Amino acid sequence: QVQLIESGGGLVQTGGSLRLSCAASGRTFSSYAMGWFRQAPGKEREFVAAISWSDGSTNYADSVKGRFTISRDNAKNTVYLQMNSLKPEDTAVYYCILDQSSRRVWGQGTQVTVSS
Repeated sequence: QVQLIESGGGLVQTGGSLRLSCAASGRTFSSYAMGWFRQAPGKEREFVAAISWSDGSTNYADSVKGRFTISRDNAKNTVYLQMNSLKPEDTAVYYCILDQSSRRVWGQGTQVTVSS
C-alpha cells in the first residue's frame, strides 16, 4: 500500500506564503505523477497542480499560475507546493495525490486558510 503524509497547512494573511509537503511511502514503484487538489467549503474538489515523476514536467490550474510552484524530491519521494501571493479564495483543504498505472492515491488533506 501507499501512504501520503501531508504537512505545512495553516493560517496566513492575504499576500502571504505557505509551503505544503507530501511524503509518499510504501509501494511507490510504478508511480508516474504526484500533485495537489483542493476543496473549498461548499465547492467541488478541483485540480491545483501536478508534476511528472520522470521528467519533472508540470501542470497548473489557471487560478494558481504564476503564484504556486510544484516541485519534487525523487530521493525522498516527496512533492512540494510553494504557494505565494495567497488570496482568501485559496482557502481550502489541500489534498496530495499520487498517480500509479492503475489507480490514484489520495492523502488525508491539510487545511489552508487565508484571512482577508
